[in-house]
Amino acid sequence: MSTWQGSTDGQAPAASHKALGHVLAVEGSEARIGLDYPLPSGHDRPTVGKFIAIKGNGTMLVGMISEVSLRPEEANGFKAMARVDLLGEIERTPQGVSRFRRGVREYAAIGDPAEMIGREELHLIYASTGARSITVGHLSQDPSIPAYVDTDHLLAKHFAVVGSTGVGKSSAVSAIVTRMIDVRPELRVLLLDVHNEYRAAFGTRASIVGAENLRLPFWLFNFEETLNVLYGGKPAPTEEIEILAELIPTAKANYQSGSADRISVEKRQTTRRSGFTADTPSPYTLQDLLALIRERMGKLENRSISMVHHRLMIRIETIKNDPRYEFMFKNANHGGDIMASVLNQMFSLESEEQPLTILKLASLPDEVVDAVVCVLARLAFDFALWSDGAIPILLVCEEAHRYAWSDQHSGFAPARRALKRIAREGRKYGVHLGLVTQRPAELDPTIISQCSTFFVMRMTNDADQALLRSAVSEAAANLLAFVPSLGAQEAIGIGEGMPLVARITFTTLSFDEIPRSDSGARGESAQPKPRSEVVRSAIERWRRATTSQGFRLEDELPGVAEAPRPTAVTPNPLRLDTNNDPARPLSLRR
Repeated sequence: MSTWQGSTDGQAPAASHKALGHVLAVEGSEARIGLDYPLPSGHDRPTVGKFIAIKGNGTMLVGMISEVSLRPEEANGFKAMARVDLLGEIERTPQGVSRFRRGVREYAAIGDPAEMIGREELHLIYASTGARSITVGHLSQDPSIPAYVDTDHLLAKHFAVVGSTGVGKSSAVSAIVTRMIDVRPELRVLLLDVHNEYRAAFGTRASIVGAENLRLPFWLFNFEETLNVLYGGKPAPTEEIEILAELIPTAKANYQSGSADRISVEKRQTTRRSGFTADTPSPYTLQDLLALIRERMGKLENRSISMVHHRLMIRIETIKNDPRYEFMFKNANHGGDIMASVLNQMFSLESEEQPLTILKLASLPDEVVDAVVCVLARLAFDFALWSDGAIPILLVCEEAHRYAWSDQHSGFAPARRALKRIAREGRKYGVHLGLVTQRPAELDPTIISQCSTFFVMRMTNDADQALLRSAVSEAAANLLAFVPSLGAQEAIGIGEGMPLVARITFTTLSFDEIPRSDSGARGESAQPKPRSEVVRSAIERWRRATTSQGFRLEDELPGVAEAPRPTAVTPNPLRLDTNNDPARPLSLRR
């Protein structure tokens, strides 16, 4: 039964019906309501998660029931008691229009009547707040009421989708992003796809980028990112760090000055005056860098120091010739300044038909993924900074905890810093974060604390739930007790992007829109492949991942027709990760 009528058309509320109970106590953002028991016939059941209204002086306080219980009362025998979190109020303007607003301006008093909120009031509370609001589903308690999200607030202070594996996080992200780019055509979205599952979710509106077509030249990597690539995330020898720190700026100055005026090691003062550093996003060629290392080595008399240079050259050549790193080193000795085209590929700056870019991280070498994420996060922020936020960018990070660990001694520190920078300062320049994770407790607390909107799906880990309780308001924290019992595609929506905290069910996507891994089953309608074909396909993809042309299965499996064998890249036999490895040739050991 509704306490106020006419809410949806802005009219003044009607007279109250008989109350379910009355206020017994008010403390902070919580009220305790004594309910008549047994309940009067015709009333909705006041259960956990339902909304209740407390009629005050010209306003209606809105709260959500977080607990119901029986309690003894001397005067009235046994009565039920409801613990209610106060969330906002419906007020009547001088013009007679009813409207909902967050927060409580005037608290309830002892004895104020309480009643279950009706559908009209729920429609008013969860009504669209602006032209750029989107519908992502419906309220779980009433499917007739859409779940609106305000994209202005959603982006202003970042958002997060959290939940265990298999609860529908990817589908929720698809629903949010699809509708967001509908109402914000100026927004450009880069989605970091860890499992290659979003390829078909957005149809022709997304540009798909993977190892086969990605171009992210090595010179766009700053010094820390370059070391991470060269040494596979392991600590680099101090001597080699010093050589690279000295000669990379010289190589950049060489490229800038042109081939007719090369700068030698002996003219490094000129390089310093040119303003280049190892972090400057300016082109250079590996040919120049190797020549400078060779020149420097030729001037040394100490054999052990010379071998440091020799090992460094072999390391650079090995990485450059590894076909898995072609996206970085293609045209490494003849490339031009393609920074504008890289930005356009990553952030769809010039495309109106494809405002979304999906980067298939699973197609890249695992050793370099952290550095790639770091580069892209840094490019997104720096482009937004130097363009004065002319083009808003949303960076959606799947499995965000992988790049920004809460443990400061784990992961790639520059990637964590790059995401922190966006979390803290990004909204000033129009660059925003969307975090997706199944382990929020493992995500850097500084980053997750900057999110103002959460979509919390089913989770059972106590540490994850405790972290989220600390990140949301006290009134919303009680609702997290519902999280372990949520169904698939259900979430607790909390924060500034939602009109009010709510249990929502995300829109059910069509089969073609559902994210799914490229390597997983394509659905029940797909014809199963013979196991022999599965094995052959796996071997082919496996080999192609580590060779320039790949091997043909016909060459390797018995009973398959003979075919010419293409040339394959032979892995470098040198073991570069351990200086004293007994498997390393003696000439290259320290």
